Amino acid sequence: MAFQDIPIRGKLTAIILATCGAVLLLTCSAFVGYEVWTFRQNALRRLSTIGEIIAANSTAALAFENADDAVEVLSALKADRHIVAAALYDKSGRLFSRYPVAASEMSLPAIAPSDFGYRFGGGFLHGVAPVLQTKGSQKLGTLYLKSDLGEIYDRLGLYAGIAALVLTISILVAYLLSRLLQRQISRPVLDLAEIARAISDKRDYSVRAKKHGSDEIGLLTEAFNHMLERIESQNAELEHRVRERTVELQAANAELEAFCSSAAHDLRTPIRAIAGLAEVILARHREALPIDARKHLEQISNGSAQMSQLIAALLEFSRLGRHALQREPIDLAALSRDVFAELTAAPGGKVPQFHLQASLPAHGDRELLRAALTNLISNALKYSRFSEPAKIEIGCMVQPEETSPVFFIRDNGVGFDPETARDLFSLFKRLHHAHEFEGTGVGLATVR
Repeated sequence: MAFQDIPIRGKLTAIILATCGAVLLLTCSAFVGYEVWTFRQNALRRLSTIGEIIAANSTAALAFENADDAVEVLSALKADRHIVAAALYDKSGRLFSRYPVAASEMSLPAIAPSDFGYRFGGGFLHGVAPVLQTKGSQKLGTLYLKSDLGEIYDRLGLYAGIAALVLTISILVAYLLSRLLQRQISRPVLDLAEIARAISDKRDYSVRAKKHGSDEIGLLTEAFNHMLERIESQNAELEHRVRERTVELQAANAELEAFCSSAAHDLRTPIRAIAGLAEVILARHREALPIDARKHLEQISNGSAQMSQLIAALLEFSRLGRHALQREPIDLAALSRDVFAELTAAPGGKVPQFHLQASLPAHGDRELLRAALTNLISNALKYSRFSEPAKIEIGCMVQPEETSPVFFIRDNGVGFDPETARDLFSLFKRLHHAHEFEGTGVGLATVR
């Protein structure tokens, strides 16, 4: 039972952990996203404030074109390690001073940018602010600031570490709780599965599942037990009816067998008498009888013989249902060869071309298969005797949708109307007139 528990418990644990992980991941993603957005806004405001302060302190240096004062003002930016470059431009747009002093001109715009404001671009935060003599008065120059995003990346790394730690601890706690609490769900489900397996394997509808509570699973268990009670009751009633029908069927079969034996005896006796008297009259008085009388007596004799054949065929047909099957490995090719040789052994008869597959292994009752082959091959001989040349073929084939081979007997005889094919194997159903082909109409029904 413990081994059987593993798949269901594993699935429940996986579902719980996946749900908790997804919720925590979405929560952490939303939190980190919000923090990044907030930090970017704060970085813009911070750089804007620094720009206003540096621009206000740079007015004198630009007004009196004092480069040393400009360098001193910009050197105050070293207090912020994230500002990687800065520059002052005079009112004509030429580079007046830079920070740091050794900064490459390639890292700074060659002329003063004209788009004032603060924006992100190229992995940096850029700021451009005008340097005014007094508020709202003449423009003395332009201040350019360039700050890296290291602080944002540092903060992101910190948030990622915190999120990973929280996610790991939360999943661990969820796993432990799921292992402790999932028995309340898995145990009733496993009990139901075990009961269903017992019913499927042993057909025992008397078992009942244990109810573990009044929740949805408890209601399911109760409904399952109620269903088992109804099935058990109906099964008992069905078995009782089957026993009654079996007794009735056995009685009916016994009566039918007695009737067949009695009918065969009672019918054969007068038919034999009729046939015998007709033969005696023909033997003793053939020359003295008129032609019409001889013809009528011959018809009586032939009809009696045909009636005897029909009774014998019906008796054989009735015995097939009572034949106990004796299954054994059989080579249908060898059996077909023997049956064909017996049916074509009469001297002077026309023997058709016979194509037989070399080996036809099968498994079944030898006597019943011999009876089926005898009827089928004799049927093929009868209906192909007018073909030139007559051909009969026996073999097997495997259909794509079938799991077992299909054996066939094929001939080039007169055939039949496909619309009447459903009557081909019915008792007493003949698809050709009796004056065309002899027969009783029982052979193919016996094969069926």
